[in-house]
Amino acid sequence: MRKRNRRRKKKMPNFTLVMIVLAGAAGWYFNETLQGVGMGIVLYFVLLIAFKIWWKSRKTAKLRKSGIREVDVMSGQDFERFLGELFKRRGFKVRYTATSGDYGADLILKDGEDVIAVQAKRYSSSVGVKAVQEIIGAVKMYDATEAWVVTNSHFTKQAKKLADINDVYLIDRDELIDIILNK
Repeated sequence: MRKRNRRRKKKMPNFTLVMIVLAGAAGWYFNETLQGVGMGIVLYFVLLIAFKIWWKSRKTAKLRKSGIREVDVMSGQDFERFLGELFKRRGFKVRYTATSGDYGADLILKDGEDVIAVQAKRYSSSVGVKAVQEIIGAVKMYDATEAWVVTNSHFTKQAKKLADINDVYLIDRDELIDIILNK
């Protein structure tokens, strides 16, 4: 997967350059002036930006409409974005942490003075103690007042016990479905 992404990144500058040249050539074809070339290039960038905005809004709308079956096949990052959209609709201010080196929190939610550190776990099996341990460590790092672990699955007994002792709020599959349905 990484190699494929690297190849795409190497090809992108060439593709972009070819598209700019084609846009300039189209401008020349219709106006036969340098001003036409410039207008063609500007039009290309305007259309490119409009397409990127449309694509992002389409992706966001798709995430919003997702049900639990779609959640089950999402990647971890898509699940984090899905939860971010879900919590935004519930009135939280959402901040995403870095994908690596996040100190155990994937999302930081703000609701008034409350700061909530959220660990998102999209698993096909039960979520164990490690997820609860990670979010406990994130509480101090992000100066959070609450800690949540959200999953599309269920939690082990040990995870529930550790969460209960440390006041970590666990949102399992059943509660996540309720949150999704109660938009």
